[in-house]
Amino acid sequence: MDKIKIAIQKSGRLSEKSLDLLTECGIRVSNGNRKLKTEARNFPMEIFFLRDDDIPQYVEQGVADIGILGENEVWEKDKDVQIVEQLGFGNCRLSLAIPKDEQYTGLDYFNHKRIATSYPKILGRFFQKKGIDVKIEELGGSVEIATGIGLADGIFDIVSTGSTLLMNGLKEAETIVRSEAVLISNKHLTSTLSALLEQLLFRIKAYKNGQGKKYVLLNVRNEVIPDIVQLLPGMRSPSILPLADKGWSSVHSVISDDDFWEVIDELKRHGAEGILVIPIEKMIL
Repeated sequence: MDKIKIAIQKSGRLSEKSLDLLTECGIRVSNGNRKLKTEARNFPMEIFFLRDDDIPQYVEQGVADIGILGENEVWEKDKDVQIVEQLGFGNCRLSLAIPKDEQYTGLDYFNHKRIATSYPKILGRFFQKKGIDVKIEELGGSVEIATGIGLADGIFDIVSTGSTLLMNGLKEAETIVRSEAVLISNKHLTSTLSALLEQLLFRIKAYKNGQGKKYVLLNVRNEVIPDIVQLLPGMRSPSILPLADKGWSSVHSVISDDDFWEVIDELKRHGAEGILVIPIEKMIL
């Protein structure tokens, strides 16, 4: 039986989250001894553990059929692969940073300056579009120390919290692009492998749809149901079930975490009772 081959980061910020995603999709992967290749126990899948910057090439060449990595690496490597799904984790930004005591005056600040980065293609394309002449110093790592040792006037790197910049005497000057983890695919999958990819995407989307949402059940008097429906639109509309007590109904719906407390306060104000809130693991639309 054909198996779909997926490449994920062997270590680093996306490694565990990629494995967690497969687990949430019901795919059991064992990699206790950190092998570079393993198989799923209950899904036709082989898993390769690779450097994230190698994944686009492996997928382009068909060594792996699909891969999970940061969108920034897809842009930087510029391989002939297809982004099939944004995964909603591993969010970061790629930003320009300068010494903290420098006064930043806008992008023209960088004209004729040296910038150290591990993402020369992304940075080069950006400044070329802006018509600003910079000298790019390409580094494989430890970009943050480049200004401190006199190699560069500024840096361009991934920023999550900004604490690493502060520790190295830098401040964020300009966010150039935002990135997150994505699922990429080879553009020439067989029909069998395409079908397996669709199965995986179905599971991923069901998991993503349930993130940041709660299932709510409550009891209300029938006369306020129109107001409750306005508060709880649900996926299509709330489910309304009559209770044994005449004049009362049970309302079931889905709400976002972002709106949760505001909606709960409004429900209470409209006389809702017995409010039950349940986390959602998966949601199939």
